[in-house]
Amino acid sequence: MKKTLGTMAVAAMVVLLTGTFALAEYAVAGAANFPYFQLGCLIVGGLVIISLKNKYAKMYTSETVGAFALYTVLIALFTNPVIDAIKNMVG
Repeated sequence: MKKTLGTMAVAAMVVLLTGTFALAEYAVAGAANFPYFQLGCLIVGGLVIISLKNKYAKMYTSETVGAFALYTVLIALFTNPVIDAIKNMVG
């Protein structure tokens, strides 16, 4: 039961972080420049992390949520609005 609750908590956080990413990118980039590839990578990465959490009982819930949060930040760094903002700061 504890394993199932941990997996459900990770799944809920994956859905929330993915939804937040999609909403933020839509607000910044609009519908015309929405990063579908990055959203797909985020969804596939979330499924992999959930399946790893379900398979290995020794993984802590906080570790998997933290790993997915860092993965979300990494994916967000490679979207066009963030890259344009970095270009404006540097040059």
